[in-house]
Amino acid sequence: MSSWSAQERLPPALEGCRACPRLVEHRETVAARKRAAYRDEPYWGRPVPGFGDPEARLVLLGLAPGAHGSNRTGRQFTGDASGSVLFPALHRAGLADRPDSRTRGDGLRLRGLWITAAVRCAPPGNRPTRDEAARCRPWLIGDLDALPDARAVLALGAFAHDAYLETLRARGAQLVKARHRFGHGEVHRLDRAFPDLDVLPLVDGYHVSFQNTNTGVLTEPMLDAVLAQAKALAGLA
Repeated sequence: MSSWSAQERLPPALEGCRACPRLVEHRETVAARKRAAYRDEPYWGRPVPGFGDPEARLVLLGLAPGAHGSNRTGRQFTGDASGSVLFPALHRAGLADRPDSRTRGDGLRLRGLWITAAVRCAPPGNRPTRDEAARCRPWLIGDLDALPDARAVLALGAFAHDAYLETLRARGAQLVKARHRFGHGEVHRLDRAFPDLDVLPLVDGYHVSFQNTNTGVLTEPMLDAVLAQAKALAGLA
């Protein structure tokens, strides 16, 4: 295995995780069969860790690895259609040192940002279950606990939004979901709602999926605006 930099932490127990049989079967089947365009490339085919700046003030929380993106490259949003939208936006926002990311070893560096996901293995049809997210939650909590400078979370999509709320419930927050509904550009001051708990405020954004960007549900100005909101909340503006 390649060496891992401080920006790419791979907990040994995560690499060997087989807690979700459906996801294990899918990630490994995809890695074995491959897509024709990548037939000469090795596939990662394992759980995908978070990565970014260890001193990050902002945490970007996505859904799960793409079957032929992160499941192939081993790095979140790297080498897939979502990343081709996200990384240029991160570069425009000053959160990444380059506007693209195609391989894990391309030298990309994030600034003030950590990228992670609610589920670490590629799910069939890009649809993990709530039970699979629950089994993966300790890895998300581990990422958050390892980022002492984090000041805000940006959730891309309703699934990531709910996954973050569940981490707060695990910390003892008595959440009423109706008060914290997902909505693009919505800001949830959970730190104020639960001042006695170590929780971060949450910003919601539509996911950078091809379906959203191709249909105009999420436009470039909308993505730039929600990143600016998140940066401001994290003290990065």
